[in-house]
Amino acid sequence: MKKKLLGSLIGLMAIGLLVTGCGSDKSGAKQAESTKPQEEFITIKDQQQEEVKIKKDLTSVVVFDMGSLDTMDELGEGSKVVGVPTQNLPNYLKSYDKTESVGGIKEPDLEKINQLQPDLIIISGRQEDFKEQLSRIAPTIYLGVDSTRVFQSTSENIQTIGKIFGKEQQAKKEISQLETAIQQVKQQAEKSNRRTLMTLVNEGKLSAFGEGSRFAIVHDTFGFKQADDKIEASTHGQSVSYEYVLDQNPDVIFVVDRTKAIGGDDSHNHVAENELVKQTVAGKENRVISLQPDVWYLSGGGLQSTKLMLDDVKKGLE
Repeated sequence: MKKKLLGSLIGLMAIGLLVTGCGSDKSGAKQAESTKPQEEFITIKDQQQEEVKIKKDLTSVVVFDMGSLDTMDELGEGSKVVGVPTQNLPNYLKSYDKTESVGGIKEPDLEKINQLQPDLIIISGRQEDFKEQLSRIAPTIYLGVDSTRVFQSTSENIQTIGKIFGKEQQAKKEISQLETAIQQVKQQAEKSNRRTLMTLVNEGKLSAFGEGSRFAIVHDTFGFKQADDKIEASTHGQSVSYEYVLDQNPDVIFVVDRTKAIGGDDSHNHVAENELVKQTVAGKENRVISLQPDVWYLSGGGLQSTKLMLDDVKKGLE
C-alpha cells in the first residue's frame, strides 16, 4: 500500500514538472516573439495620385523608369537595384547592364520579376498597362513625367525616391542645385530670343514638338522660344515635312534621332544635311543640334538625365 502511494506521488510530481516545463517554453516563445523587430512601412503617393505602402528599409527594387534609375544612382542607392530592362539602357546607365534582365521596356517579364520577389517596382508610361499585374507581385509606383508640368513632376519624383530611401535632404539639395543651373540657362535662352524647333527623326520621317508635349522641357523648363506656337501637343509629336521646317525658318533646331536610340537604319536621319534645312537660319549658322538620343528618347525625369539634357541645349546658345 505504501509502495503504491509512493508511486502515485512520484507520478504526480513528474506531471507537475512536465506542465511547468511546458509553461516555461510558452512564456519564452512569447517573450522572443515580443522582442522580434517589426517591419516598418511608409506610404508614398505616385504621379497617378495613388497611395502605395512600401517597406521602410527595402533592399531590392526592379526599375523600368530610367529617370528613376539615374536618380537612385545619383543618391547612392544603385546597389538595391535587382532588375532592369537591360536591352533598353541608355549609355550613361550602362553600368547596370549586368543586372538581371526583367524584359523589354514595353513588355515586362512578369515571370522573371516574380522570381526576384522585389520589395518595390518603379514604372512609367511605357509599362503603365502592366501596373495592375506588377502590383500583384510587389508594390508598384508610377513615376512618369507629366508633360504639362515637366520640372514640377520631375522634382516630385526625385523627392519621392529620396523619401523611399531616407535621402530627403540630399534629394532637396540636388534639386536646388539643378534649379539654379536651369535658371541660368533659361535666362540666356529668353535673352537670346532664338526661335527654336524641337524635332524627332525616325528613319527619315520628321516630327515636331511644342509645349505640353513629350519634349516640352525645352520650352517649358529651359526657356527656348517656340518657332511655331501652334504645334499640336502630343506624345508622338506633329508630323512635319522639311518644307515646313524651311517655312518656319528657326534659329535653332534640336534633333532627337529615335533610330539611333533604339537601333535601325539611320542613313536618312541626317537632318542637318537636308538641302531645305541648310537654307534656314539654324542651318546657315550651324545650330542644327543633335541631342543625345538615348537620354532624350529612353530616359528623362531624373537627376542625371536632366543635367545631361541641360548640357545638350546649351549648344543652342553658342
